[in-house]
Amino acid sequence: MAIETSGLRTAPRHTQGGIDVPDVPRLQECLTDQRQVSPVVRPRHGEEVMEAHTILWRRHDIPGHEACRLVSLGAGWQLAGVVVLAYEGQACRLDYMITCDAQWLTHSATVTGWVGERTIDVQVGRDAAGRWQLNGRAGDELTGCHDIDLNFSPATNLLPIRRLGLAVGDSAQVRAAWLQFPSCALEPLDQTYTCVEPRLYRYESGAGRFVASVRVDEVGFVIEYGDIWSREVAT
Repeated sequence: MAIETSGLRTAPRHTQGGIDVPDVPRLQECLTDQRQVSPVVRPRHGEEVMEAHTILWRRHDIPGHEACRLVSLGAGWQLAGVVVLAYEGQACRLDYMITCDAQWLTHSATVTGWVGERTIDVQVGRDAAGRWQLNGRAGDELTGCHDIDLNFSPATNLLPIRRLGLAVGDSAQVRAAWLQFPSCALEPLDQTYTCVEPRLYRYESGAGRFVASVRVDEVGFVIEYGDIWSREVAT
């Protein structure tokens, strides 16, 4: 996750932290007028929920909260939540559900909701060969991305943190499929995670032009993301 000082990383010029990120190809915007369908985490027939963890975050730079639930279903993981925000004078609600395999590699992501009068309905997929799609359209520029990164949420930092399992002093570069808000453009974003002490990471993107301190709990949920998000409740 990378955050703009303007509040929601809308990235009109691929900006982060108020600084431009080099241009990369985008897929088309995907705001639609379709009926909203809120994702709900449900085990498939015969699947047993092995463990579940929940968290509530508060946003500090603008009014907002997010509730998130991580569920293990044996064959993989589901990360689902709802974000409510005030954005440029508009009420916003975004529901998301992300599925991963046992190695924390993203399989799919769904984001639905609304920003004021506009409806958002986004379907993202990644197949076993690492090919990505956005609403059925191929995203060849996303080859090499392992994670979905929702720029309106701290939830998706959990995915690379859990997969990498960095020891203190270790650093790793990853490439994420970055879903922007409110455009819903999907583009690759190079990121670096460095474990500076147990459960504390230095996050960088845009070749180090955006930097944030990310503290997590034992599950991998963010406790603090700079001065932008903090945990209120976790179970």
